Amino acid sequence: MIHSFLMIGQSNMAGRGYRKEVPSIYDEHIKMQRNGLWQIMSEPINFDRPSAGVGLAASFAASWRLDNPKEEIGLIPCADGGTSLDDWAVGGALFENAVSQAKFAQRTSKIAGILWHQGENDCSPEKAEKYGDKFSIIIEGLRKELNIPEVPLVIGGLGSFLSEGIFGQYFASYPLINQALEEFAKTQANCYFVTAKGLTANADNIHFNALSQRVLGVRYYSAFRDLKHLLDPNHDEENVLATIYSRSYTKTEKIKLLEHEFAIGNIKPKDFLSELTILNQE
Repeated sequence: MIHSFLMIGQSNMAGRGYRKEVPSIYDEHIKMQRNGLWQIMSEPINFDRPSAGVGLAASFAASWRLDNPKEEIGLIPCADGGTSLDDWAVGGALFENAVSQAKFAQRTSKIAGILWHQGENDCSPEKAEKYGDKFSIIIEGLRKELNIPEVPLVIGGLGSFLSEGIFGQYFASYPLINQALEEFAKTQANCYFVTAKGLTANADNIHFNALSQRVLGVRYYSAFRDLKHLLDPNHDEENVLATIYSRSYTKTEKIKLLEHEFAIGNIKPKDFLSELTILNQE
């Protein structure tokens, strides 16, 4: 049975980290949903825009696998960049799409959790004041539609870099959103808040960079595993990532990666067949 996780929110859940900046994560037991079916995860997982890149879900899943080496995990990407809570309202297109994708996943998996990161598009005192009430309606709607009343919901804070970039004037009230997110998590059952302390951004000062996304995924898993809020960074985050990156590929994974390189034209047919023969003899 695949243990699946619904990914919802805006661009920092979808991921905008540059893939060239971090080692890849590839594991035949980490799946992502495409067209209602499961395939081996590759990044970008949540292809909502051409700028999609590294998000937190890959390192979340890889961290989960460290504790569950004989199990499979599935990721259900439904995040959409630049969206507000109003865009996620019950009955709206994004909400209905997430429900639809999750119901497809429930045919062949068990939803084990919800991963949420959003708030940049609600960075005003007026919207922050209403954030908790609006968010509660969305989550209650999802839980009811999917019949998952008690699965853990993990939500992350916004980065402190938001107010420092060229668009900083639009994010001056980001601390109010972080406060609203943390208060929501502390007052709702089965909900856990994860800090963004110490994380850094791309040059736009809007999106977490690739390394920070990797760290954030490790933090999300820590909160999920321990069922506790993570209000300060863990001391072992770098060690966890080092363990994830040092994992050896299986024979199946090596073949799949070779097939990918051949499919995109990086390997000539003769070389592909030669390397494939060597792998099949292992």
